[in-house]
Amino acid sequence: MRKFKVLIILLVLLLGCKEDKDASRSLPELPSKDQSALILKYAEGFSVEDYSSHKILTIKNPWPESKKSYKYLIASKEQLSKMTFPKDEYDAFITDSISKIVVTSTTHIPALELLGVEQTLVGFPGTDYVSSEKTRERIDNGKIRELGKNEGINTEVLLDLNPDVVIGFGVDGVNKTFETIKKAGIPVIYNGDWVESSPLAKAEWIKFFGTIYNKEAKADSIFNAIEANYLEAKKLAKNARNKPTVLSGAMHKDVWYLPNGSSPEAQLLKDANVNYLWKDTSGNGSLALSFEAVFEKAKDADLWLSPSYYSSLEQLESANTLYTNFKAFKNKAIYSFTNTTGKTGGVLYYELGTARPDLILKDLIKVSHPKLLEDYTPFFFKPLE
Repeated sequence: MRKFKVLIILLVLLLGCKEDKDASRSLPELPSKDQSALILKYAEGFSVEDYSSHKILTIKNPWPESKKSYKYLIASKEQLSKMTFPKDEYDAFITDSISKIVVTSTTHIPALELLGVEQTLVGFPGTDYVSSEKTRERIDNGKIRELGKNEGINTEVLLDLNPDVVIGFGVDGVNKTFETIKKAGIPVIYNGDWVESSPLAKAEWIKFFGTIYNKEAKADSIFNAIEANYLEAKKLAKNARNKPTVLSGAMHKDVWYLPNGSSPEAQLLKDANVNYLWKDTSGNGSLALSFEAVFEKAKDADLWLSPSYYSSLEQLESANTLYTNFKAFKNKAIYSFTNTTGKTGGVLYYELGTARPDLILKDLIKVSHPKLLEDYTPFFFKPLE
């Protein structure tokens, strides 16, 4: 009888051990000493917690004044199949071995190219807006499919592509098309690089792409180089003897739109060591002023930068003859990035500018203080002819 009881006890213990072993494989790994957070110097819109088995990506600010943050779990296919993570805690589960991706903004493309993963891009809405020669070649060869317009992505084509993830963005809320894509089982990550308040913060979102592609070290190295170039140019600009006064923007119907003083655009002008005439303003979005208010303050401005979409002095004058009364117009001191385009008309500034603020800053320094960068040829900005 005693032997029988001992056998029963041993059997219970063995079954208990087996059950515990099986159960442990279905539980997510708990935070441990191996946990580390991605180091971000400027960006505030996302964060990454890295564990030994998975990463947690949190998008804190997908669009201005967003009341919701989004949480994504990134792990290998093997880990995702072995572990049962609490579904209610995450907005999507992402494999860390992405072979097919869809992005929805041209600002996402430079990050893919810088990280050397552009071959994973299989679809894009509005391919004519893409300027990069490398990505345009893939479009022309049929390796990247057209997905229509961002506001109404062709979901039939996208579902046929069956990407591992879609990188989207929301202007003022959730995009209904993205909700449809998610219901089909394709994860969507909201990218909020454009919401950041400084040029270097926007550029640091290359670390977001480094995270989802397991290329954190490479992303960090690339950003450090861009940051160093930017800070070196900023330091050089401080040597300028004069600070030219600067006007920006142009009229749209009856309203003149121009950057507010706390915007990333104004930060670039400050770092270029110029006197932006609206540097003391603040707020969200652009300033919206009357022609009279702008003319009174900026009629004698030394430089006029980024006059909306106008690509020539003739276009400006045809749109509104009052533009000719500005000193900058009379002196042909108007510079714009609209004439630097890809072969299908996409404006390169809108694509590459977010990733390379160092190039923008050097352009502005060259335009404003030409002697400081005598051998430099502007990358984006050209004078209107």
